[in-house]
Amino acid sequence: MRSVTYSMNVSLDGYIVGPDGSFDWSAPDEDVFRFWIDAIRELGVYLMGRRLYETMLYWETAAQDPSLDDSQLKWIALWNPLPKVVFSTSLSAVEGNARLASGGLVEEIERLRAEPGEGDIAIGGATLAAQASAAGLIDEYRAIVYPVLVGGGIPFFPRHERRVDLELVETRTFNSKFVYLRHRVVR
Repeated sequence: MRSVTYSMNVSLDGYIVGPDGSFDWSAPDEDVFRFWIDAIRELGVYLMGRRLYETMLYWETAAQDPSLDDSQLKWIALWNPLPKVVFSTSLSAVEGNARLASGGLVEEIERLRAEPGEGDIAIGGATLAAQASAAGLIDEYRAIVYPVLVGGGIPFFPRHERRVDLELVETRTFNSKFVYLRHRVVR
């Protein structure tokens, strides 16, 4: 069965965006960017909400920018063909290799797990991840912790009253500055 993973950059105080909606503090350095390039190779499909979809639309046409470096071009070559499912009540169409979800998140994940296919089912965005977590559908939480306190905003971890026991599977430090944490849900 395909695993469901939730991966994001996160501030040390636990937020993916600050109280003003900004995430400029989470721009990856070269090592972290290469890490995300390697991580995307493990994916079979990427689930996201409207806000993250609109943020990631940049990559659909970014290859036309002559100032991009080799790492950014590698990311584009992997990201653009990756199948994506967008959950939105306000969008009527999406671009690239994306489709609008036809049903709810639980039904979509169950359908994707039942389909033949390789690669993890990744969830991006805290709101969607909170829904999946509340339904007990996330198998792994993966975070790159940035050395910044943003003081509020959208939390990485959902705020619901349910205990989830985790097992540390992997850690990694990048340039003595960023820390990757990978935890598996204990079932």
